[in-house]
Amino acid sequence: MRTLYTGLFYFLLPFILLRLLWRAMAAPAYAKRWAERFGFFSPLVTNKKVVWLHTVSVGEFLAALPLIRRLQADASLQLVITTTTPTGSERVRSALGDSVFHVYAPYDLPDALGRFLRRVKPALFLVMETELWPNTLAACAKRAIPSLLINGRLSERSARGYARFSALTKPMLGDLSLALIQNTVDAQRFIDLGLPKAKAVVTGNIKFDLFLGDELRGQAQQLKQQLSAQGQRPVLIAASTHQGEDEIILDAFAQVRASNSAAAQRAVLVLVPRHPERFERVGQLCSARGFELARRSEQQWSDSADILLGNTMGELLLMFGASDMAFVGGSLVPNGGHNFIEPAAWGLPLLSGEHLFNFAEVASLMTEAGALVRVSSAAQLAQAFLQLIDDKSERERRGAAALNVALDNRGALDKTCSLIQRYIE
Repeated sequence: MRTLYTGLFYFLLPFILLRLLWRAMAAPAYAKRWAERFGFFSPLVTNKKVVWLHTVSVGEFLAALPLIRRLQADASLQLVITTTTPTGSERVRSALGDSVFHVYAPYDLPDALGRFLRRVKPALFLVMETELWPNTLAACAKRAIPSLLINGRLSERSARGYARFSALTKPMLGDLSLALIQNTVDAQRFIDLGLPKAKAVVTGNIKFDLFLGDELRGQAQQLKQQLSAQGQRPVLIAASTHQGEDEIILDAFAQVRASNSAAAQRAVLVLVPRHPERFERVGQLCSARGFELARRSEQQWSDSADILLGNTMGELLLMFGASDMAFVGGSLVPNGGHNFIEPAAWGLPLLSGEHLFNFAEVASLMTEAGALVRVSSAAQLAQAFLQLIDDKSERERRGAAALNVALDNRGALDKTCSLIQRYIE
C-alpha cells in the first residue's frame, strides 16, 4: 500500500508543483527555496544530538515555541525546525534566528526523505498535532529514529478521512514510537484508526502553557492606550479571519457603530486576517465599506480611525492583549476554528461562529465555563459585541471564566518534556 501511495504521490507531483506556482502568484515566497522541499540543502554540521521538530505553519510553530525553548536549554541538543509554509518559515527565522537549523520539510517521497535524513541525521523526530505522513514515519522507523507525535489532536472529521485509507493509516500510526495526545476523545480516535493503545498518552494541550511576559504586557498596555484613546473607546478584535468572514464581521461592526449605545458608537475594530496574502484585499474591503483604516505595519494610529488592520506577522498575541473582547475566526465558515487559548490567557470574553471541529475540546471547555458565545450571523455577532460593550460586569465575568479555563488546564508542557527526555537520554 505504501508503494502505491508513493507512486500516486509521484504521479501527482506535477500538479503539486503547479499548485505551488499558483500559490506563488498570491504569495511570492512560495516560489523560493523549492530545492529544500526535495531534500537539497547544505548538510547540518554538528557534534550535538539532533532533534528534528516539524511544525507546519505559524500556528503550530507558535504552539511549539515554549517546547523549543525548553529543548534549547539543553546544551547537548541541536534543533532542526522544519515548516511547510513561507509564513511558518518567516516566524522560525524571526523568533529563533541562527539558534536552530531551519529548512522546509521534504516532500513525503523516499528519495527526498533520504536526502533530508542524510543531511540532518536526527536522533529523534517530533511532529506537531496532526501532520502525519506515511513515508516520513516509515523512513524514520527504518533508520531506528524514534518518532513522537506532540500535542496530537484528531477531529471527528479528520478521523473519517483517515479511516477511508485504513490500509495506509494503520501501519503509519504503528510507526510512531509514542503519541502525546491532547484529550481522551482524540486519543480514542487515534486508537480506533490503528494506533497501538500502549503508544497513546494523554498529556493535555501545551497551548495552555502560554507565558505572557512583562515586556509583552507592557507593549500590549501601550497599544491599548493608543487604540482606546486612554480607555474611552472599546476595542474589539476579530482574529484569524478567513475568506468569507470579513464581510460578515464588517457588517456586524457597522451595526455596532450604528446602535444607540454611545460607547458602541466609539468602538474600534482590530481585524487580523489569517493569511498574509489576504491583507491587502481585506484592507480594500474595509475602505470600500467607508471605514477609516489604519495599518499596523505603518505604526500610525489616529483617534479618528475606525479599524486597525493587523497586517504584520507574529503580533496577534500582542493585539489580543490590547483588546477588550475577542472574536476568533475560521468559525463562521467551515474551516474548523482557531486557538481560543491566547485571548483567554488575556482574560478576554470570547465569541466565535459555529464551525469549531478543529478545536472542539477547548471550545467545549470555554462554553461550559460561560466564557464563549457562538453566533451564526452578522446580526448575532453585533448583538454579542453590544452586550459585552454595554455590560461591564458581564464582560469581566466571562473574561475571568476564560482565564480560569486557561490557568486550570496548564501542565501539558511539563508532561511532554518529561516524555521527550526519555528518548533523548
